[in-house]
Amino acid sequence: QLQLVESGGGLVQPGGSLRLSCAASGFTMDYYAVGWFRQAPGKDVEGISCISGSDDSTYDIDSVKGRFTTSRDNAKNTVYLQMNNLKPEDTAVYYCAASRIFFSIFCNTGRINADVWGEGTQVTVSS
Repeated sequence: QLQLVESGGGLVQPGGSLRLSCAASGFTMDYYAVGWFRQAPGKDVEGISCISGSDDSTYDIDSVKGRFTTSRDNAKNTVYLQMNNLKPEDTAVYYCAASRIFFSIFCNTGRINADVWGEGTQVTVSS
């Protein structure tokens, strides 16, 4: 069974940091594009950061550029999202997902092109 499990979410103050992890089981993520998506209350799911399955290229939306970084550790079959300088508008449920399509296209199209989708982890930014 193909599965992705996110961890690392929680409550953090504005300006703080969190690192989310996305661990895969049942398959190897080496050649998959992996993306981070989020859904804030009352809003649609948006792709925020995706990493290529062939190299370490990443695609990030403007609102997280310079603050969020996606990386992968193929030996651990895990992808990470380092989030710095968090803002209240970053509050959302964060999902990771994997796809065999090109990573930037995956970020812009989301679940319709996902081969595997995680259950999500809550991130709340509040003082």
